[in-house]
Amino acid sequence: MLRFALSLLLVLPLVATGQDPKPKEKEAVELFNGKDLTGWGYKGKDDKFESFDGKTESSDKRYSAKNGVLTVNDGKGLRQLWTAAKFSGDMEVTLEFRAGVNADSGLFLRNQPSQLQVRDYLVAGPYKNLKRYKPQDWNEVIVVVKGTTIRCTCNGEELEQKLKLPDTGPIGLEADRGVMEYRKIRVKELK
Repeated sequence: MLRFALSLLLVLPLVATGQDPKPKEKEAVELFNGKDLTGWGYKGKDDKFESFDGKTESSDKRYSAKNGVLTVNDGKGLRQLWTAAKFSGDMEVTLEFRAGVNADSGLFLRNQPSQLQVRDYLVAGPYKNLKRYKPQDWNEVIVVVKGTTIRCTCNGEELEQKLKLPDTGPIGLEADRGVMEYRKIRVKELK
C-alpha cells in the first residue's frame, strides 16, 4: 500500500500540470490503404516514378489491390513495387503475408540492394525449419530497424539479422514467382 501511495504522489504532479507520466508511443502509419495502390509505384530510369495513386492495379497487372489485400500476381520476370515515401531512422515495419505454394517475393527496406525473402518458406526456403510458419495462411513479419541493421521475425521466429541498410529510402515489395498476398503493411518510427 505504501508503494502505491508513493507512486501516486510521483505521478499526481505530472497529471496536475497536464504532462503525461509516460511519453506517448508513436503510432504506426498504414502504407497500404486496402483499396488501391495509392502511395506505391514503379521506379523508372532517371529516378522517374510511375505512381499508381487511385489505381487498383499496376500498369503491367503484376500488382493489384482489392478487399484489403495487396496481391502480387504471377507473371514473368522480376518486378518491384515501391512506396513513394522514403524512410530513415529507427523504425518497425510490420506486415501480414499469405504465400501460394512455392511463391517467392521479397521485402526491401530503405532501398537496400538485398531483400528479406518473403516466400512459402517451407517449400521455397530459405527458412525451411520454421515451426510457426502457416503454409497458405496469414503470417506476420516484423522488421525492427536500428541504425543500418535489422532484426526480422516471422510469427515470432527469427529470420534474419544480417542485412545492412542505406540511411534512407523507400520500402519495396518484389514480384518473382507465384501469387503472394500482403495486408496490414505498417511502419512505425522508433525513438
